[in-house]
Amino acid sequence: MLRRSTIQLLRFHFSLFLLPVFLFALSQVKNIDWLNAAIVFFILHVLVYPASNGYNSYMDRDETPIGGLSKPLQPTKQLFYVTVAMDILAVALSLIISFYFAGGVFLYILASRAYSFRGIRLKKFPFTGYLIVIIFQGAVTFFLSYHGSSADKTLHVPLWPIIAATFLIGGYYPLTQVYQHEDDLKDGVQTISYKLGKKGTFVFCGIVFALATAAMFFTFFEQKQLKLFFIFAICMIPMVLFFMQWMLKVWKDGSKADFKNSMWMNLLASCCTTICFLIFIILKGFE
Repeated sequence: MLRRSTIQLLRFHFSLFLLPVFLFALSQVKNIDWLNAAIVFFILHVLVYPASNGYNSYMDRDETPIGGLSKPLQPTKQLFYVTVAMDILAVALSLIISFYFAGGVFLYILASRAYSFRGIRLKKFPFTGYLIVIIFQGAVTFFLSYHGSSADKTLHVPLWPIIAATFLIGGYYPLTQVYQHEDDLKDGVQTISYKLGKKGTFVFCGIVFALATAAMFFTFFEQKQLKLFFIFAICMIPMVLFFMQWMLKVWKDGSKADFKNSMWMNLLASCCTTICFLIFIILKGFE
């Protein structure tokens, strides 16, 4: 029987914060294989992401709030074995999609393990760790979702959406680190948010999100569908307003860069982008 700590630390709910990249890719596929799209969703969001969360928790053994959990339990060896089993199952099921998809999932798992594993620990390097996260959670995930969900299993994935997905992840990820500088330092980890400082993190994220917005504009300009860009811009308004409000609070009081606000930012960013990309998929059905 699975322990309560194992189930909690897999953080299945937290993997839904990465749902927008999958939906964005799906909205860009010309001819969708819906059965394969469902398999891709299951592999990424029910196996790969939770296993990555669990392995990270097993290595970190956090006692303070982490992404999606205010009071994480302590992991046991069972968590490690469960994550390995989930990884093996993910790669095996990926072969149903294609060899390329399975290879990409395997690389994602390797990168995730290298990020957390004490013997390598890429997360302790601020810029390398940041790049690994945004490339794999952004570009690689978009590519795998697009390729795996397409009827012809194309390898020709449009560039601008890949760039946009990468910057979207890059624009909010440091905000998930902004409240845990001290705890990370105790563990020998210097995140990009720590290097930038609390105020610098907000400035940096604002710039990266602006780049994501520009990439979205070029995506739809190239497709001659600028109406979709304006839908994107409208959907992002609540997130941008919260970001600006939170930034002003942190400027006045650094203690406002806390877990609660970080999770609200994460939730709002996920909800806004999810709604936006679901609208894209619905509109696509009427074409």
